[in-house]
Amino acid sequence: MSEATAPIQTHYRTCNICEAMCGIEIQYQANKIISIKGDKNDPLSQGHICPKAVALQDFYEDPDRLKKPLRKTDNGWEEMEWDEAIPYVANRIREIQEAHGNNALATFLGNPNAHNLGNNVFGPILIKALKTKNRFSASSLDQLPHHVASSHMFGHSLLTAVADIDRTDYIMVIGGNPMVSNGSMMTVPNFPKRLKALQERGGKMVVIDPRKTETAKRADAHHFIKPETDALFLAAIIHTIFEEDKVATGHLTPILKRLDEVREAVAPFSPERVAKQTGIRAEDIRQMAREMSEAEKAVCYSRMGASTQRFGGVNLWLTNVLNIITGNFDAEGGMMFSLPAFDHIMATSKKGKAPRKEGPKTRVSGLPYNIGEFPTAALAEEMETPGEGQIKALLVVAGNPVLSAPNGPRLEKAMEQLDFMVAIDIYKTETSRMADVILPVATGLQSSNYDVVFHALAVRNTAKYSPRLFERDEDQRYEWEVLKALHAAYTGIPDNGMTPEFALDNMLKMGPYGQTGLSLKKLKENPHGVDLGPLKPCLDQRLQTHDDLIDMAPELFVEDLQRLENTFLESPSKDEAYPFALIGRRVLRHHNTWTHNSDRLMRGRNQCTVQVNPEDAATLGLENGEKIEVSSRIGRVEIEAEITDEMMPGVVSIPQGWGSRKKTNMKVAASYGGVSINALTDDKRLDTLTGNAAFNGMEVKLAKL
Repeated sequence: MSEATAPIQTHYRTCNICEAMCGIEIQYQANKIISIKGDKNDPLSQGHICPKAVALQDFYEDPDRLKKPLRKTDNGWEEMEWDEAIPYVANRIREIQEAHGNNALATFLGNPNAHNLGNNVFGPILIKALKTKNRFSASSLDQLPHHVASSHMFGHSLLTAVADIDRTDYIMVIGGNPMVSNGSMMTVPNFPKRLKALQERGGKMVVIDPRKTETAKRADAHHFIKPETDALFLAAIIHTIFEEDKVATGHLTPILKRLDEVREAVAPFSPERVAKQTGIRAEDIRQMAREMSEAEKAVCYSRMGASTQRFGGVNLWLTNVLNIITGNFDAEGGMMFSLPAFDHIMATSKKGKAPRKEGPKTRVSGLPYNIGEFPTAALAEEMETPGEGQIKALLVVAGNPVLSAPNGPRLEKAMEQLDFMVAIDIYKTETSRMADVILPVATGLQSSNYDVVFHALAVRNTAKYSPRLFERDEDQRYEWEVLKALHAAYTGIPDNGMTPEFALDNMLKMGPYGQTGLSLKKLKENPHGVDLGPLKPCLDQRLQTHDDLIDMAPELFVEDLQRLENTFLESPSKDEAYPFALIGRRVLRHHNTWTHNSDRLMRGRNQCTVQVNPEDAATLGLENGEKIEVSSRIGRVEIEAEITDEMMPGVVSIPQGWGSRKKTNMKVAASYGGVSINALTDDKRLDTLTGNAAFNGMEVKLAKL
């Protein structure tokens, strides 16, 4: 049968580009895609998609996509066969480790790993076999404070609660923009519809952000806040609730410990004392504290802006505290935990184990070790600095840290010094082009998938399996096949034949819904997904602390309040040479560094601009649309100015994840993909408590060219 006479068929799956987990309906004929639209029968997304979903077609059809292994030679890139590439990579890694020690190898896992069933199953097996402690990932560029707070309060780094948006009466959003992201560390497809429903039932949304974001424009109230002072604001809110005797911990009261220590810790942070530094009036802070405590169902959700700054760890701890002391934790309409069908928490349970001892530190700067990895901000210096433990080789899986990590130019230069580097990627990116070998893999539509991570962060319990739509090409391999092959070649242990589907089926049957008959077979019989119901209080089942108590005042967070006080209240300082605070932002038609290869998403007006308040622009003599220079202590970029009253005075914004130097057919174009904010951000500027990169609040100056 020819392609023209082949029947038109329909395929259902979950979009794997961002955290929203939108169900999509794909019409196709033979191996050609006709259309991609939202799946109205998906129990979570209910027909919603954003423009990024259509990029799945672009990635599948992209002529630039790599299909065979490449090795860098003096004469350029040369193709390799798989049976040559895999043993070559394994042998080179082994040789370097034998010469310099196991820790001479580092691994970096990029954001797409979280969206990939096979990588979630087989990635940890390979990394464990490599026996290196030098493990890095995108987590410390994004969300590490969430995990550190969860680990110390609830006993497990992945035990993260999400806002029950569908049943709350009041939501406070700090440094998040779910109108664009549809949730981050909170899977909430079609946030606009859910927000409208909240407001129609008489509810209220308040946004705290230095930028009047797309979410803030839809809010009932928006308060500008000076970058990096969110912890002062949260401490003052909590201070007020204690002071006005409005603490109500509800059903969690018997399992809370050290609550009085929280009261003592926030005592110095009255609304009147922090008002000037935050830019929010004391009376407004007190009013929001009363609204949070008096609403029948309320929730505070802190995200990217609160996480990627110098006090990210304290922010996420205080966010949990605020939800708990207002009776809005593990409670309907507040912060709640999912009960996912693939239950990674129970599979890696630490219940009953003593609190962890302090982990190792990075060799050069002594940065902390959290969730089994070191901060990515330390990666460049660990490559550059000679001595025992110096990183000599690097394995990158689906990541582009040259663009996504702070001080990307420094990291790029450090990679040039490596003895060996291998990248598992479908493109020549700013990072993979530094590699000695690139191992390409099949794209999303050619792979089956189950969202292990994001079902666990969803605002409703659902389960959905996405079968592959198209077969991979003969020369291609799935990522999990590459990971397994590298493991076998490195260890000498034969492949045991396990597949991602085998692991998924076992986990579903052992999970909380296994007794009801949930299995891979049942998911295949329900291509739109299975609705497992709304979130329910379940912390008593899922709490992982050794004493079955929630620690309200872990010492490391309480101690870090002194750093917060010293920075902003005791001896505040400002570098007059760099008078503006830089923050990032997200745009709807873009995600991290991996959507630049979709031409349709890059069309239209320039989205990579520096947004500037009109008062600041007038002072500097800037005009809308002109190209200006933005510089910091480590670098400079030239970028188009966008003058808008969305910005708080003294604050400017550049989107994160741009700066791609590739274009169709691998023709390099420096202007394509905008500029990288990480040519400005400082890898020495981070949250010292968690090690997360502090992208937001970076000191910069603006100048006309």
